[in-house]
Formats: sequence, structure tokens, C-alpha cells
Amino acid sequence: MSENYSVIGKRLPRIDAQAKATGEAIYTIDMVLPRMLHGKILRSPYPHARIVHIDTSRAERLSGVRGIITAKDFFSGEKTYFCYGAFVPDEHPLAIDRVRFIGDEVAAVAAIDEDIAQEALGLIRVEYEPLPSVFDPEEAMKEGSPQLHPHAKGNISWRLFQDLGDVEKGFRESDHIQEDRFVTQLVSHAPLEPHAAVAQWHSEGRLTAWIPSQKPFFYAWDLAQVLGISESQVRVIKPHVGGGFGGKQETSAVEFSAALLSRKTGCPVKIVLTREEEMSTTRRRHAFSITLKTGVKRDGTITARDCRAILEGGAYNSLGIVTCYLSAIFVNLPYRVRNNRYEGIRVYTNKPPCGAMRGFGSPQVHFAVEVQLDMIAEVLGIDPAEIRLRNALKEGEETPSGIRIKSCGMSEAIRSSASHSGWGEKRKRWGEGTGIGMGCGGFISGPRLRRLPKLADAFAFSAALIRAHADGHITVMTGTADIGQGSDSVMAQIAAEELGISYERVNVIAADTELTPLDLGTYGSRVTFIGGNATRNAAKDLKQKIVKAVAEKLEANPEDLELKDNSVFVRGYPEKSLPFSDAVILCQQSLGGKPAVGEGFYNPEEEGKLDIKALCERGEGNYSSTYSFGAQVAEVEVDLQTGEVKLRKMTVAHDCGRAINPMAVEGQLEGSVAMGLGYALMEEVQTEDGMMMNPSFLDYRLPLSVDTPPMEVLPIETDDPVGPFGAKEAGEGTVTPVAPAIINAIHHATGVWMKELPVTPEKLVNAIEDLHKNSVKKGIR
Repeated sequence: MSENYSVIGKRLPRIDAQAKATGEAIYTIDMVLPRMLHGKILRSPYPHARIVHIDTSRAERLSGVRGIITAKDFFSGEKTYFCYGAFVPDEHPLAIDRVRFIGDEVAAVAAIDEDIAQEALGLIRVEYEPLPSVFDPEEAMKEGSPQLHPHAKGNISWRLFQDLGDVEKGFRESDHIQEDRFVTQLVSHAPLEPHAAVAQWHSEGRLTAWIPSQKPFFYAWDLAQVLGISESQVRVIKPHVGGGFGGKQETSAVEFSAALLSRKTGCPVKIVLTREEEMSTTRRRHAFSITLKTGVKRDGTITARDCRAILEGGAYNSLGIVTCYLSAIFVNLPYRVRNNRYEGIRVYTNKPPCGAMRGFGSPQVHFAVEVQLDMIAEVLGIDPAEIRLRNALKEGEETPSGIRIKSCGMSEAIRSSASHSGWGEKRKRWGEGTGIGMGCGGFISGPRLRRLPKLADAFAFSAALIRAHADGHITVMTGTADIGQGSDSVMAQIAAEELGISYERVNVIAADTELTPLDLGTYGSRVTFIGGNATRNAAKDLKQKIVKAVAEKLEANPEDLELKDNSVFVRGYPEKSLPFSDAVILCQQSLGGKPAVGEGFYNPEEEGKLDIKALCERGEGNYSSTYSFGAQVAEVEVDLQTGEVKLRKMTVAHDCGRAINPMAVEGQLEGSVAMGLGYALMEEVQTEDGMMMNPSFLDYRLPLSVDTPPMEVLPIETDDPVGPFGAKEAGEGTVTPVAPAIINAIHHATGVWMKELPVTPEKLVNAIEDLHKNSVKKGIR
């Protein structure tokens, strides 16, 4: 599909590859500024307690301590404390009168080195009044349970109810009804780079902060509110980021404390979380308890679905409300379900808050849907791939919830993954202990929902500026945040292709709120689609200015000019041409000496604004301008004696629209598979009375390179009509099918259905033994 392009579709190295490979890349943790102080945060030892009194006097007298802050230091002139959290703000930079989880932030210290700051924490005296705690979401909803927030009756953080079509009629028309309960676990993001911030207060009343943020512009707004200054007085710069995965979307006590301590001390302040703090106090992936009921015809056609999910939310809202309505959206993908009921209930508990994590609600619900679909296929005697093909959404369809499918490679992904994995033969001939399974999923490509705190209607979703230089190079200025996924390189390829110059001639300045135009952040797989469209529009704007200036010189109409191979030429007459550098000079002359700059923005609300109330309360509306789809086939070996599972191969087919850079797409898909493998078989936040018991890489089991199997990656290019050069999401949605594909393969290998994640050896051995005992009882050998 990309044979007519010079840059798009090419396997090009990332523009930051050399810097990262050589160690030249600077991360927030690496930064050292003159007079810089080191900050530490005091945390609650209780899961739930009232703060009676805080005495910082002893810590203040410690030599080397330069500043200490508590909640009272965040007190604003309006006699209110800054409160944050999506839709229903319920969290403060530091706890005011109550702590709600072990690790809740109470105070912060800045000192001349980390050791002194740590010692100072031990000198702060906090008088607590312990309160009853609750750690299980179903217990938390019961009458008489401790109430974490006065606004949340029954500790219900948010409830969403969706009722589409006629569910009861759909069940009456079904020939088989399957009902099961599925459970997923709490998971840590476990980025290599923990949360960190360096803040520098300037004497003229401005703040500069270096933060590994997924949403620099949102962070700038939050910091401005806390400091009581305007947004234009806060500059947030995003250095290189050592992994975000959704966990670096929200401003936290780290950034707030660094900023306020810097203003209080007059010195730059750096705060870096320890590994234990990162694992035990930052956001997690929600644990779900899902009751799923599905009705089907004899041929496998889905007639109705009824899903009830309880989400363990932890102590605060975080982005949990978003998870709630996204999970409703994902229940409607990637299959055709005309009658669908979904209830999502997010519940407060005395654990660290749960927020966004790669897949953002889809891994949980798709695990349940995909495993149950295999269970149904087995009962009906239908091949699991075939039942998926019969129900797969197609291009041009609209779901009852309002999702509009503009491009769709779902069926092709199923067929391609089945064909390349040898699905048909392996399903028939594999013996005991070896199995093959399939999982599918659908995902968004950039939410159309925006929720800016102020002046929301004045902003584009994403904007870009491109300046052309007289030497034939260009600089792309974009607000998009590259957090390791390689989006800077994608912007460079898009700009280079549109302007007909080589990739090496593009420089990218990104995610600096002082220099770059607005972008709403890196989340929801929005960057390539939304940021890419903004960048392409900026390149188009610059291109128009250049061809207008060059047309007279080449004695041609502007519409007859082409930009390619670092030159501008008349279509059909390549000898009538100018080097791109000369064309830029002509353009600058035609502009009276002004720089040759292109401006671009992209706003997916052009197709109509979302009804936010309907989205949040019922999960209805076309949340994304387009959607990606994928299918994966897992091949496993199971040791029936020990329960150990080895993933031998993954075949990954993903509808990415058009692959801007196939090598980058493959890397994203491979990374998703590794993360999904951990979710399926290994990773789990283990807690006891609210305390995380495995807050280190020694105890929190992550997949290593030796655990990651060979992969065959199959990009399915559907050329999306709205995406930049036809591109859409590639990387986040791919985490979704991994776990169900593995669990379905385990069933093929062992005969047991695993409905709770992660599938540890102990759980699997017990399930195999139970299956054997039940078979013996029934006289089955």
C-alpha cells in the first residue's frame, strides 16, 4: 500500500535512537541544577486514619533541611484547597484531614541531599486516629462499611448503566445461554523510570518544571492552580521518558510538592520516587469482577449480552470514571451485539487509587468476553475462529451504542492469524499439554472527548507548527509527548512525506508548554491519529506557501507542482525544478522576509460533539473517530505436573490502518504482547490489610526476555479514511487479545477453563487436579 510514498511505510530508525543507545539521552532522574535540593515525601502508615496533628518543628531544626510543606501550604486565597480527579475531584496534593491508603501523602521535605531529607521525614511527628478500613469492593458496598468519602454512598465512586436494544428478547431468541464469572487482578505499571520531577521557581514569579509526563499541558494547568499563578507563568518540559503506560497521566504529590518546595526555598527541587514508592503508592490497573451472560443462536450468532462489572478503584477517583465508561465501550467491540446490557460499578477501597493503564479497561472486559466465546464455541461444536468471523464487525457498521466503524480489518486479522499460525491443523492434532488459542479485540484511536479545565472551546485537540529553514531542513514543533513509543519519529515521517524531503532533514521539538502548540496528551492511542493529522495539516499549510512562491519562478500553476526528493518540480516535467532549500528562500522572500512557517491543527469534533452525560452515565456515543482491530493466536506448552506454562509462539495480526513505520508498529505490537503475557500469567499486586507485599522487581514478577516468545507480526493495512496517510492505532489495543489467547490455548492443552488472572502454576495445577477428580467421579477416563 505504501509503494507510492518516499517516507511513509519505510522501516526507518527513530530519531532519538542514537541518543538512547549511547546514553546521551537525558531523563528527569539525570538532571542536576545549580543549588538543587532533594525532596522526599512523608506517607501514611495507616490505610485509613484521621490526621489529628502534624508537628514539623524537629525536622525544621535538622541541619541541611531547607523547607517542609504540609496541606496547609496549599491553601489558596479563596480559602479552598486544590482538588483534582476526573469529573468528580476528590484528591488533594497532600492529605488535609484524613489519609485513605498506606502511602497517602502527608508532608514533603527539601534538603541539601537525599539522606538528610529522609532523616527529616523521621523527625516529623504525625498524630493519627486510626479508622476502620475496607479492602474488598463488594464488602465496601455493604451497609455499615466504613465510608471513605462523604459524597459516595456505599463507597460507589461511579456507576454506569447501559441498556441497548431488547436484551430479554435477545435471550429468549437464543438457543444457548452461557453465564460465567471472571476475575482480574491489580497490576502495577512498573516503568523503569519511576515518577520524578525537577521544579525551579524563578524570582519573577514563574515556574519551570521538567517532568516525565504524558500530559504536559494538563500538568502546567494543575501546577498553576496550586501555585495561584496563570498558566502562562508555568513551563513544563518533558525530557525523555522511561515508560508511562498510562501511569504518568495525572499530576501527583511528586510534582505538586517539588513546585511548592521550590517556591518556598527559592532553589530548584528534585523529587524521585524509590522503586518501593513507585510500586506501592502510584496508580494501578483496576481489578475487575465480571459476571457475563451471553445468548447465541446454534450457528454462534450473538443475540444478547448482559455484563456486570465491579471495579476496585482504591482510595480516590483518579481516572477511574473514564475506565468505567471505556469498559462499556469495549464491551461493544469488536463483535456485533444488537442487544447489550452493561453495568459498571467503581468502588472506593482503602488501597492506592487505580487509574489508566495500557488498554484502559479493555484487557479486563475482553478477557471475559473472549474466553466465554471459546466456551460457547466448544458447547456448540463450532471452531473458535469461525464463531468470531460470524460475529465480527465490518466497515460501515454502527453499533447500538453509537460507535461508527469507518475502517475495519477484523475479519482479515482473524483469517490472517489463523492461516499464518497453522490454526486448523494444530487445533486437530495437538496432544495433551500443548494447545493453541485465539483472542481478539477492538480499540479506540484517540478519544473525541476533551475535558480541559478552562477555555476548552478555544483549543484544538492538537496543533503543530513547522518552520522551513534556508538550508532545506525543517523543524516540527508539536505538543505531542513521546513517552518511548516513538511518536516524535512518526511526526517527522509525516512531515517529511508531505513536504517531499528526506527524513534526515527533520528536527522535532516536542512537549514544551512554552515553545510548542497545545496537545491534550499521550493517552487513548491518540498521538499518531490526532497529533499526526495536526502535523500533516501544518505541512500542507507550509507546502501551499512554498508552491505559491515557486510557481512564478517555474512558470507553472501552483496545483501542478510536486514536492519530492528534496526538490519542487512541475508534474510531468522533472527538469523544471528547484531544490527544496531554494524553494524555501523564495517562499521567505515572497513573505517579505518572514519565516516560512506552516500551521496545523486537528479537531475530531468536526463530526459533532459528544454528549458527555450520555457517555459517562451510559457509555453511549462515538467516542473515537476510528477504531483498530486485531486477532492473536497463542501456542503454549503446559507441564501438567507443575502447572508451568510456556508461551511458545504468538501470531499477531493488527489492523493499524496504514503503517507509517512498519518497524515501529512491530515494536509496539511486540511490547504489547510482552505486557499481556505478564498480565495473563505473572503480574499481580499482592496486598495484606492494604499494604503491598511485593513492591520490588525481585518480588513483583515481570516477564523477562527469556519469557517472551517468538512472534510473527502481521500488520493489516486498511487505509483509514480519516487517519494521517490512512494510519490509526497500533500498540495499545494489541495488549487486549494476549491474555484470552493464552488462556484459551491453556484450555486446549489441559481441558480446564481458567477464569481468574493471573494463571499461576499453583492455580493451574489445582484446576487440573479438580478436573481429573470430577472426571473420575463421572466415570470419564
